[in-house]
Amino acid sequence: MAQNNFPLPGSGKFQRPGIDDRPDLDEAFDDDQMNAINRLAMPMKTEHIEEEHTIENADLQVARMSAESGTAAVAAVATEVPGTDSAFLDLRDPMVSPDGHRPSKMEVIRLGIGFTLTAFLGAIPWLAMNSVLLPDLLQRIDFSSKDAMISLISSAGAIVALLSNVIFGTFSDLTRSRFGRRTPWIISGGLIAGASVALISLATNAWAVVILMCLAQLGYNMMLAPFVATMSDRVPDKYRGTVSAFYGAGITTGQTMGTLVGSVITNTSLGFALGGAVFALLGFITIAIWPREKDNKNQPREEFSPSMIAKAFRPPRNAPDFYLALVGRTLMMAGYFMISSYQLYIVQYYIFGGSEGSNSSARRVIAVMSTITLVVSLVAAFVSGPIADYIGKRKLPVALASCLFAAGAAMPWIFPNQWGMYAFSVIAGFGYGVYNAIDQALNVAILPNPDEAGKDLGILNLANTICTVLGSVFTAGIFMIFHSYALVFPVCIVVVLLAAFIIMQIKGVE
Repeated sequence: MAQNNFPLPGSGKFQRPGIDDRPDLDEAFDDDQMNAINRLAMPMKTEHIEEEHTIENADLQVARMSAESGTAAVAAVATEVPGTDSAFLDLRDPMVSPDGHRPSKMEVIRLGIGFTLTAFLGAIPWLAMNSVLLPDLLQRIDFSSKDAMISLISSAGAIVALLSNVIFGTFSDLTRSRFGRRTPWIISGGLIAGASVALISLATNAWAVVILMCLAQLGYNMMLAPFVATMSDRVPDKYRGTVSAFYGAGITTGQTMGTLVGSVITNTSLGFALGGAVFALLGFITIAIWPREKDNKNQPREEFSPSMIAKAFRPPRNAPDFYLALVGRTLMMAGYFMISSYQLYIVQYYIFGGSEGSNSSARRVIAVMSTITLVVSLVAAFVSGPIADYIGKRKLPVALASCLFAAGAAMPWIFPNQWGMYAFSVIAGFGYGVYNAIDQALNVAILPNPDEAGKDLGILNLANTICTVLGSVFTAGIFMIFHSYALVFPVCIVVVLLAAFIIMQIKGVE
């Protein structure tokens, strides 16, 4: 068969059409276009659809009808079609948010500021309360039962938080109002949390503290579940890593400031009253900063029925990455709370031996630790998020951050003095800053269904409550068995390294 070859001008060589004249794809396309091409090169996941008289999922029915034609469509008993998480269906514009809106640069900035400031302001009273004020209040009410009461409060609060996260996350998905689907819940949750925390300032009985802390957990998670889901709703893929980094920086710095604030407030009742005021205003501050959520009364929704409600609360199916992320975050945060929840007791009794004046000495050390952690975690958060966006990776930085936290936890175990605690603040603080900066972007990236972001992120947020139970149970159990806090650190190391291993098993995210 004859082949037509054309000489290259001035070279005397022949040019093969379609071969020698092909453009260099790396130069012809920009990064976003190359990423879209690379997504198409990924293996296509499929879902198996059995033939039924009625197909309840209209989107699935359209996909099936599009995949079949002519007599094949009539004769097919079962068909393989692209799954809802297939790369072939994930071709939306990365500059457009999942709700279909293309936000301006200023709108993205306002969203980033809202996430950062709310995370910062919410973490300050929560950590001040849990790390210093609550343990101090409980040992004043009943010294002999202080460890058991912290564990009880963590366990009871976690059950409430577990239910409220899923319930209010799901209800926010289903809400249709002139204020949107997230705004009403964010404001209501802040008011409930604020009232409950403020009332703790009047408590003189440990059981009253338990009840009020459970109510505070209910309100806090009523606000938190729709708040986090807003990142899935309104932040475009292009900016999600950066916004997540600022959100993580807000959490990390707020937690550090909370520990610092708790260590310098000597009037426990005043601390709880101020915390309640912050929570009550938090929802209003968030909504004022964010671009106004649009009226969604006309957004389609399946009519309420028992089957619809049951389906709305159903955990994701066929989503192994989702559950790996849930378990990984739970273990990592459990390791964190093993130390942070008992920080006052660890420094007071492990470092200073419970001697006279050890409480005030412990507060001074915690104040220095908080300042160190604030600086290193801020640097970690602001640097790691943009870098993660640039390299396009989420899973690996999160796993490495867990390993860095484990290295930090080894310091007080090896050096049981205040310098060991300071070294822990530097190393673990940096790792925790990186972790918080990127983990939320990882969680959003593995969501099985963007339309159920509130419910699914609510389930992922269970890690934030389950971890407090695990952390408290592990540390309280170690102290009750061995009457020492020394073994808290090696157990923490094992837990967070296990978290890193599990995160690395995620397949759908680099």
